[in-house]
Order: sequence, then C-alpha cells, then structure tokens
Amino acid sequence: MTEITLLTQEDCGYCEHARQVLARVGEDHPLDITEIDMRGEQGRILAARAGVMFAPGLLVDGRPFGYGRISERRLRRTLQRLATQPK
Repeated sequence: MTEITLLTQEDCGYCEHARQVLARVGEDHPLDITEIDMRGEQGRILAARAGVMFAPGLLVDGRPFGYGRISERRLRRTLQRLATQPK
C-alpha cells in the first residue's frame, strides 16, 4: 500500500481536485491517504520540508510529489513505477 499525504487548506479549489484525483486513482491502486491542514504546525513543517509553496501538496511514501493542480497521469505513472520496484 502506498502512503499518500495530502496537504490542504480551507477554500482551496485545487484541494478538491486533488481529492477527486486520489479517489479515482485509489480505485486502481491501494492508497493510504492522510490529509493534513497546511496551516497547522505539522502541515507547515511537512510543507517546508517538501518544498510545497501552496496547497494542495502531495507526498508519495513521504517523498515530495508536487503541489497545485495534481496530474492524475503523472501520479498513475509514479504509482505504477513504485509497484514494479523491488522492495
């Protein structure tokens, strides 16, 4: 199962888009999704470490994936590559 951390904030249209992308991708890939508010202490720390400039921010298995409008195609390619890597 792939761990996904979604950094969000209130009134964020791209955050809703990211949730929809994760819901669709989650139908094909086992995801463990944790949503964290970027305005909280934990969210600010994670965003700073990952270089997330604005919401939403996405981390895949703890590694920065991107922020802003999340690409479903790129996420699927990344998850497929992770699934074929030796553990």
